[in-house]
Amino acid sequence: MSDQAPTGPRSSTTGPPSTIAQIDLLALAHNLALTRQCLPAPCQILAVVKADAYGHGAVMVSHTLTEAGITRLGVATVEEGVTLREAGIRAPIVVMGALFPGQLPDLIAYGLTPVVYDPATVGELARVARSQPEPYAVHIKVDTGMGRLGLAPENVLTVIQSPPFKGPLRLEGLMTHLADADSDDEAYTTEQLTRFRSVLRQLETAGISIPLVHAANSAAILCYPAAHFSMVRPGIMLYGYHTARRCGTAPLLKPVLSLHTKLVQIRNVAPGQSVSYNRSYIASRPSRIAVLPIGYADGYSRSLSNKSAVLIRGRRANLVGRVCMDMTMADVTEIPDARPGDEATLIGQQGAERISATDLAIWSGTIPYEVLCAIGPRVTRVYRHTPPDPP
Repeated sequence: MSDQAPTGPRSSTTGPPSTIAQIDLLALAHNLALTRQCLPAPCQILAVVKADAYGHGAVMVSHTLTEAGITRLGVATVEEGVTLREAGIRAPIVVMGALFPGQLPDLIAYGLTPVVYDPATVGELARVARSQPEPYAVHIKVDTGMGRLGLAPENVLTVIQSPPFKGPLRLEGLMTHLADADSDDEAYTTEQLTRFRSVLRQLETAGISIPLVHAANSAAILCYPAAHFSMVRPGIMLYGYHTARRCGTAPLLKPVLSLHTKLVQIRNVAPGQSVSYNRSYIASRPSRIAVLPIGYADGYSRSLSNKSAVLIRGRRANLVGRVCMDMTMADVTEIPDARPGDEATLIGQQGAERISATDLAIWSGTIPYEVLCAIGPRVTRVYRHTPPDPP
């Protein structure tokens, strides 16, 4: 019997949910093991669990990762870090996104590690951290070409030699973010790494040592061993995907999340009748149309209208008509034994058929990251800790 633990905004009196995202924690552990195989032994891992662990549920994922030996977690916001602390996560949590002065007292109260990216933030953080018994650990972000947050390379040494780092603050890490590591062209990533190494050499010449140096996201872990430094930041590969097209030797990652709902009704539609909003689908034959209780409010994108497919009784059924806020329709004419209550798999496998988040991304013109992160909070997460039952 599978060991499953549901989480989500559901009352115990409502019965089992019709739509679930099943999270396979064994697949998560498998992907972590493959990540470790890509790295030299001394290299540390900062596991990225921002955006609710890419839609997988940050609390459960973080507990699983720390139990598997992960010693640092990465989030985007102070609020995400606070949520993990209040759920009992004690590992260092690095806040990699925007910081505002009003958030800094909470950041320090909850023991979160900030990534700072401009002198003003450094100064404000030093002011708030003066009450701490020890210098407060921070990471500095260098903008080597991403064009988002970060210090210009020529300003890094000046900031590190400024008064805040001679008292209230302690430099624990230096990082950059690679903009094009999953591209077929190595040139821009190589240029970014060259800029980053020049900063490291400048700091070394000034006698400044940095315990943690990190640049590699999932794509760079796979494709740029020279970017591993002393720590890496895997995100999407932990959840079973990668976008590094040039890495033909990418490990056999396992998707962690599958998305399922149940058929609620099957309707007979005559030729010439339309389905859903704006009559974007008009039946050309006598058809059986299944109604699924999932829509764009659940994160199943409207851009999948008339493009996607679902799995029912081990066979593909094409989506027809517009994806609605709460409902989606599929043509089950070629699945005559389909019945209300049958499971429909939107991401995952039934029999020999599989639909991945990458498939949905291609159909909707986006990337797997967005497909996974978009799955909304009203979809109940169900966590599996043991292998599935045999068929």
